[in-house]
Amino acid sequence: MPLKIGVPKETYAGEKRVATVPEVVEKLIKLGFCVAVESGAGDAAHCSDDSYRAAGAEIIVGAAALWSAADILFKVRAPSPEEVGLLRPGSTLVSFIWPAQNPELMQQLAAQNVTVLAIDALPRQLSRAQKMDALTSMAGITGYRAVIEAANAFGRFFSGQITAAGKVPPAKVFIAGAGVAGLAAIGTAASLGAIVRANDTRPEVADQVKSLGGEFVKVDYEEEGSGGGGYAKVMSEGFQQAQREMYAKQAAEVDIIITTALIPGKPAPKLITAEMVKSMKPGSVIIDLAGEQGGNCELTEPGQAVVKHGVTIVGYTDLPSRLAKQSSTLYGTNLFRLAEELCKTKDGIIDVNMEDDALRGLTVIKEGAITWPAPPPKLPAAAPQAAKPASAMPAAKKGHGAASEPMAGGKLAVMFGIAAALFWFIGAHAPAAFLGHFTVFVLACFVGYMVVWNVTPALHTPLMSVTNAISSIIAIGALVQIAPPLVPGINRPDDWIRGLAVIGIVLTAVNMFGGFAVTHRMLAMFRK
Repeated sequence: MPLKIGVPKETYAGEKRVATVPEVVEKLIKLGFCVAVESGAGDAAHCSDDSYRAAGAEIIVGAAALWSAADILFKVRAPSPEEVGLLRPGSTLVSFIWPAQNPELMQQLAAQNVTVLAIDALPRQLSRAQKMDALTSMAGITGYRAVIEAANAFGRFFSGQITAAGKVPPAKVFIAGAGVAGLAAIGTAASLGAIVRANDTRPEVADQVKSLGGEFVKVDYEEEGSGGGGYAKVMSEGFQQAQREMYAKQAAEVDIIITTALIPGKPAPKLITAEMVKSMKPGSVIIDLAGEQGGNCELTEPGQAVVKHGVTIVGYTDLPSRLAKQSSTLYGTNLFRLAEELCKTKDGIIDVNMEDDALRGLTVIKEGAITWPAPPPKLPAAAPQAAKPASAMPAAKKGHGAASEPMAGGKLAVMFGIAAALFWFIGAHAPAAFLGHFTVFVLACFVGYMVVWNVTPALHTPLMSVTNAISSIIAIGALVQIAPPLVPGINRPDDWIRGLAVIGIVLTAVNMFGGFAVTHRMLAMFRK
């Protein structure tokens, strides 16, 4: 018998999201599940009971009735103690849990003899787990909404303007932390016309910052800051001191600061001190996205927007909920992808396979037994091993005594000798006109080879689309063969030559228009 997925109404104060939306309900039903939604669960996210009914869901009135009828519970926020008491033994709960921060909740859930999948415990370093990564989905929305909140609290334009009344300078925005939320904020602020600067302890994100239109501000201290699962790690005291000096300089210059720094299982690091806030210009804004974990600013009041020292400090903890429809759609899609992994047979029966690294990481309680924390996932080790010989080869070639150098030089000399002999033979027996055309052909092949093979492989597709279009110069030669001769006394080419010329024109026309079409589509991908 297929299992029933229950979607209760969120009881957390101010929470407007719902764990699934009507569009996702239809997909869950195709997997073989029955779906029940508590009446009014989606009202705040603009998903009415009628829309759920139309998608095939059952509407149940009252939380107790829904929780008792459901085999699987899809939730957004971690359950309250009252909701934990409603869980039926043997059922499965899928929700944000934050097991490191909520040990008491973990004990309460284990006592109910249930299976709990914490969507926040997903091993994000697994590429196949990205489709289930609700943390990334919510972080992207948080970063976007942070800029909207900053624009609302800021007293000026983001973009610079020149008007009859005078010149308006663009806003300067500094973003501390270039994770998913930070990158979303960078892109949004840059698209609004602001001058955007950003910093992160992981130097590898510098290119991502620049690609979104921001300037990467580097801390004058060398230390690797990459942690596990896409997070940053706790840095040394020397690095933190250099980082504070950089933040102090930025605080005095910029108009808006958006902080996003979080470390799993630990309180949010304090990046913006009270002294930095005092140094900011009156009317400046700080958006603290780490408010729920204590905040990155010393003066943040979680859940509140306050004005201190003339600076508006926003510590809202419900930014994804302020875009409830979008957040619910993305979160519901993440849970649907999880349901696909749990129910590969599409018969409405789930299998929490503890041998699957992604599901093992998510499962924090299995049938009443606490299984958190999960062991590190098994990452493929073949790729780094295969790369070692390739990296060693250039080093061997650099040596003066490398045995491969004479061999390579000898082969090259033989090839040039053969090519020279062939060229002499053709020149001695072919007409002068043919020799001129053949020379151009050989040079064209050489130039084409050097152009294509000296380009980074990542750029081969756009490069080939352009060179294919340029190579349509072949059509000119074909047209010359088809057209009547302009010089008296020169015979028309044979019919088979003209036929080949026609075929050449057709193929090069396809090549030309197709090349430009591919180029246009690829360029469109990078336009905003």
